[in-house]
Formats: sequence, C-alpha cells, structure tokens
Amino acid sequence: MSMKPLFRFAIPDARLDRSADFHYNAFMFSPIEWHHGVVRMLDQTRLPHEVVWVDCPDHQTVAKGIRELWVRGAPAIGIAAAMGYALGAQAIRASTHDEFIRQLKPIHDTLAGTRPTAVNLFWALNRMNTIVQLHKDRPVEEIKKRLVQEAQAIHDQDIQRNVAMGRHGAELIQDGDTILTHCNTGALATGGHGTALGVIFSAWESGKRIKVLVDETRPVLQGARLTMWELQQNKIPATLITDNMAGSFMKKGTIRLCLVGADRIAANGDTANKIGTYSVAVLAKAHRIPFYIAAPTSTIDFSIASGDAIPIEERNPEEVTNVFGKVRISPTNVEVANPAFDVTPAKYITGIITEEGVFKPGELKRKLGGSNRP
Repeated sequence: MSMKPLFRFAIPDARLDRSADFHYNAFMFSPIEWHHGVVRMLDQTRLPHEVVWVDCPDHQTVAKGIRELWVRGAPAIGIAAAMGYALGAQAIRASTHDEFIRQLKPIHDTLAGTRPTAVNLFWALNRMNTIVQLHKDRPVEEIKKRLVQEAQAIHDQDIQRNVAMGRHGAELIQDGDTILTHCNTGALATGGHGTALGVIFSAWESGKRIKVLVDETRPVLQGARLTMWELQQNKIPATLITDNMAGSFMKKGTIRLCLVGADRIAANGDTANKIGTYSVAVLAKAHRIPFYIAAPTSTIDFSIASGDAIPIEERNPEEVTNVFGKVRISPTNVEVANPAFDVTPAKYITGIITEEGVFKPGELKRKLGGSNRP
C-alpha cells in the first residue's frame, strides 16, 4: 500500500517549491516521501499560509528538518530518520562491510541526536541497523538498495497501521459526539491518514456526524495551525479554542471524549505526548470524560517500565517568548522553561488505540509485548 503526495512542481529541479496546484486528502496524502534519490518533505513550519515542499539531498538536511520541525509527529519522525539513514548510506564509498558500517555510524548518530522523546525515531533507526546486519554478506551496493526499500516499507506500513487504528478507534465514537484534540495527529504527523486525528477521519468517513474542539497547543500552535488546517481540508466541523478553555467546555458538558496521540508509551501505559496533554487528561478524569491515546505499536517502548524514564526534550526558549521567532510577547531577559512534552500517568488513560485494537494501559505488556521490535 503506497500513498504519495498529490502535487505538481512548477520547477522540477528546485530545492524549494511553493506548490500552487495542491490537493489534500487525509486518505491519500503523506508529508514525506523518497523521491528520485532525495527525501522530499512538506515544511510544516510554513502551514497554514504556504504549502512548501523541500528536497533534502543529504542526511544532514533531513536531520535539520527533524530538529526544526519541518517534519514532526512521532511516526513521521521515524519515517524521516529511516529515509535520512538510507539517503546517507547512498553517499558512502566503501568496498567492505566493515568500512561501510564505520561510515554509517556518524549518519546514525546525527539522526539519533535530533529529538530525544519520540521513540519511533530510534525504533526506525534500529530497523535500518538490523537490515545492515542481516545482509552483511551481501555487496555494499545491494545493502544500500535494501536500505531504501526498508525505509519505504516503514513508510507504507505506517499508513497501513494508521488506517487499521482509525477503524478500531472509530468504533468508540458515537454519532453526534464532540471530540477534544490536542496538538496535531493527522496525516501531517505520520506516513499518512494519522493517529488520533486519523480516528476522527475514519469516523467521519463512516458517516458519523461529529464535531471537533481543537486545542491551539502552545507554544508552537500545532493545533491552531495544523489540526485546524487538516480538518478544514476534510470539511469536518471544528472549533479552535485556547488550551486553557478545555476545562470550561468539559464543565459545560460539550465534550464527549478526548483523543490525543503519543510520542512514547512506557510498558505500564504512561504516555509522553505534547506538553499540555497531562492537563487535559486530569481535567477529563475530573469530569468523567473518556481519554484515549491513539498510537501505533512502534510508539510503545517496552524497555522502560514507566514514564519516569522517558527523556523530555527541552526546546528553544524563543518558542515561548516569541511568536514564530518574530514577534516578542514577553519582556527581555526572562527565565523560560520550554519542555516539549509531558507524561500522562496510565491511571488517567481510558484506553490506548493501536493497529492491533484498543487496550487498557495495564494490558500492553501482556498482550503486545515485543510487537514493536524491529
């Protein structure tokens, strides 16, 4: 199953393309692809005002794209890392397997050092390392081809998982429900279709009349910029709210359930997701509203017992003091904390939607243990 972005390029050889002829559909869209020997990604920092595609000619540019949020969302980060690894391998000039491995290591390390919280990045790199080891008796040029094939397989499998996840999750949504989301979890955050937002897309496609409340998701505004854009493109009724409005709408009885994604899930079900998720979960628990995580099994890290061991990325203070680095909204010389993620304890999570089905947090290790191994 392969889904490619639908767009045309006015300047075929351009490194940067502002695509005027552009069509979005969550079921037929991917923000990243392997394209004629380069990694092509949608620069999501330009959305919703511009649709800009960037060609990454080397693994360093892919790493820059991950760090600077051209591509974001745990599944998409994993795909980007795998493609960056394959891209870097193509430039290696080595005649022996040992020399090839030696030159691969800095490529791996550069990509692994981009963002620490999203486990899909490391899961994908481990899959790529496994391909190299499995084919160590093959010629180097053949290994390079197999790495490209593996990166593309990771991409295509993610779409398949998301569609299955959407099917399972859609069963939890009733006709007429209003759903609260946080951050962005649609096609933009994945290989295609999406995780939590993919569940909403699937419910909508099945004919359920639903509405979505979209947290803006400070400080980078992935909800306001990206989730609202995706919902508009799919003509799904949605209302944008600030993050601190969620509790008020819960008290009014507006929200039927909460759906969010994940960047890493510990073996006990504790879940790291975009900063602010913990607050939504606590509020949902207080108002007896179901709170669901939607994530592929590749996001479950069975090597860590609880969320206490999940590393939390600290990002540039200017994301908080400035709006997109341009308009300053705070005094100068202020102390800033900017953790990109927080951890929601399993006790606040009603269920975790995966491609294998919906599970309670405490069931993950027993029912899915080992399913996310390379």
